[in-house]
Formats: sequence, structure tokens, C-alpha cells
Amino acid sequence: MIGRLRGTLIEKNPPGLLIDVSGVGYEVEASMTTIYRLPEPGVEVTLFTHFVVREDAQLLYGFADKSERQLFRTLIRVNGVGPKLALAILSGMEAEMFARCVHEQDTSMLTRIPGVGKKTAERLIVEMKDRLSEWQPALGAMEMAAVGKKPEKVQRHDPVQDAVSALVALGYRPQEASKAVSAVQDDNLSADEMIRQALKAMI
Repeated sequence: MIGRLRGTLIEKNPPGLLIDVSGVGYEVEASMTTIYRLPEPGVEVTLFTHFVVREDAQLLYGFADKSERQLFRTLIRVNGVGPKLALAILSGMEAEMFARCVHEQDTSMLTRIPGVGKKTAERLIVEMKDRLSEWQPALGAMEMAAVGKKPEKVQRHDPVQDAVSALVALGYRPQEASKAVSAVQDDNLSADEMIRQALKAMI
């Protein structure tokens, strides 16, 4: 089991990361929440990880702190929710909003996340209600950690294309992703910031 990585951030192509740990490059998938908090490539980072072994692949998911990893692990215990969908949920909706949707049984908001249909939304509400106590403390820790922090800007050759590619990787249709990014496109915005604004506009 790989529980933590500490090394140099080499590439940052949402939702994928490449981290050099003593000469070994680890490919990691991360939520946009974590990616917003990462520095520019070339800087040392520490990620808490969740390792998944399948018949056809070995996948590593990274999180900025243990709290977000706990949320991820709680989500993938829900019937029908795999790692990819859990990342999409954490990327497409703030944790506090997700908790509110569960409390208020708001399926309409949940179904706006790529990959979450009505049945999945209903299942999330039913099963997560019983598990809120497992990750509510984690929510508080995430809120405290986020106070005063702003996403780092990452300079890209083509930030617009990076933003569109990231949204497509999260499950949005190419046309939908392009339209959302175009609506928030600004020469002064980094790819990360465009992704965040586009996600907020689509939720």
C-alpha cells in the first residue's frame, strides 16, 4: 500500500500529476480541490494517496490532506461509486455543498455532476446520510486548512486547451467543456482558475 508521496511536482495536467520521488516518476490522479492547492511544477509537494489495484491497472489517487482522502474513501464505499466518480464529485462540488445536498436530499444538484444520474444521486443521499459522521470532522479540517489559501497560478502554453482537456477528463462532453471554458476565458486567468470557474458555472 502506498499511503503518501513526497517529491518534486514535475507535471500538472488536471486531473493528472507526475511526481518525481528519488528518480521514480509516479503518475497520480487528483481532484481539482487538491490541484488548486498545489504549487507550480518544480516545487516539492506531499500528497496522501489511495492505491487501487485492478486486473488491468494499478492506479494512484492523491490528496492534499488526510481529510480529503477520507472523504474519497467514504464515497467509494457507496454502491456504484468508483474512484473516478468520487474524484468527479470532489472536483465538481465543494464538500460543504455536497453535505448540504445530502442533508436536504437535493438530487437535482447532484445530477449536474458528470456521471451522477438520478439513481446514483438517490443512492448517494441514502447511503451517505448514514456515513456523514465519518467525514464531517474531515470537512471541518478542510475548511480550516483552506482559510487564507489561494490557488497557485500555473503558467501553461495554452491554458484554455488545458482547461478544456481537464473538464473532458472529468467526464464532461468536449462541446460542453469548450462552451464552459469559453464563457470564463480571460487572458489573465490560469488554466486552474478557468477550470474552477467553469465548474462553478456548470454546477
